[in-house]
Amino acid sequence: MPHAAAATPQLLRRVNAQAVLRHIRGAEVATGTELMALTGLTRASVIAVCEDLISRGWIVEQDQPTDPGNPRKGRPARRFAFNREAGFVLGLDIGAATTTAAVADLRGTVIGRSSGSFRAADIPAQERIGVVDLACRQALEAAGADPGRVLAVGAGIAAPVDRDGNVLVTQRFWSLFDVGLRSALKELHGWTVLLENDANLAALGERWRGSGVGVDDLVVLLAGERLGAGVMESGRLLHGRGGAAGEMGYLDMVEGVGSSDGIAALVRQWSAAGGGPSAGGPASAPRVFADAAAGDAAALAILDRISERMARVIASIASLINPEQVVIGGAVAESAGALLPGITALLPRFTATPPRVTVSPLGDAIVTAGAVRHALDYVEAHALELALPAPA
Repeated sequence: MPHAAAATPQLLRRVNAQAVLRHIRGAEVATGTELMALTGLTRASVIAVCEDLISRGWIVEQDQPTDPGNPRKGRPARRFAFNREAGFVLGLDIGAATTTAAVADLRGTVIGRSSGSFRAADIPAQERIGVVDLACRQALEAAGADPGRVLAVGAGIAAPVDRDGNVLVTQRFWSLFDVGLRSALKELHGWTVLLENDANLAALGERWRGSGVGVDDLVVLLAGERLGAGVMESGRLLHGRGGAAGEMGYLDMVEGVGSSDGIAALVRQWSAAGGGPSAGGPASAPRVFADAAAGDAAALAILDRISERMARVIASIASLINPEQVVIGGAVAESAGALLPGITALLPRFTATPPRVTVSPLGDAIVTAGAVRHALDYVEAHALELALPAPA
């Protein structure tokens, strides 16, 4: 029977450094004594690890707080803090019509943002890359961050992406996103790009900073123009063989649904069919929701239809996956709260396992939030392998 390899001093130092960095990252300030208690290391080991992390740029030593009324005797405890500006990450939301780039520090605070538009969905790959690159550079400029200090880029696209970052191109729309973005941004800036499906990133963002914080069995529905789902099971994203877990094409075959059209698309369709806004003009989800809130009968009828349709969609998900919570996300989330009472009341008619249904507080920033989280996860996992750039 083979024996496990013996732990070498180098491996032990690495494990200790990871443990110390993880604890410091999760605290505002940590003392040597606290780190000893948290890690079980000796004071000498903790201080040696902290000195190494300081030299690498990951942490900084804090000055001692002064309190003239309470002088302390003996050696003061050394205090360490995570260096949130050791580098930056980028979070990208790349749709068919627009792209948004968000720059965040290593605590995940967004400090710069920029958006750009594509002149058409089927533009050449180099033109699409150029628009994305410009949005990235403008966001970095707004943040005052040097492109050379970007440690990772999370990028969400409206197409399935497998575990290795390859785009599934079995549908023409999906193939529009297979433009070689990873290699292009690597060549232009040296960036590591982590490509992922936009709904999957929405699930990461919602679990991190939305209404699904801490929920391990979570589904996020991007519900604007077309429905797409990001699925988390036991705290991990589901991809499937080709990355198509959460694709909603099966709704074509669901009674009372019939397509994967999203809330915004349905509002336009049904308004044009005779239930338009009370004051005339172009129909939109915010306008119809506002008319419904004002008591307009036609708008209320549209909301009732959408509530039932979304209840059937969510029930199909609940029957297949049995999540604890389903979140309606994307740009329509701000209005979709009006649908919750109807959806919640109808769900027990369609499924024996109704989940809790909420709307996301993240609005149209839900994908960039998840993209930032995805990039931070990479940085945290590879911190001891990354060579931090020198501060500008």
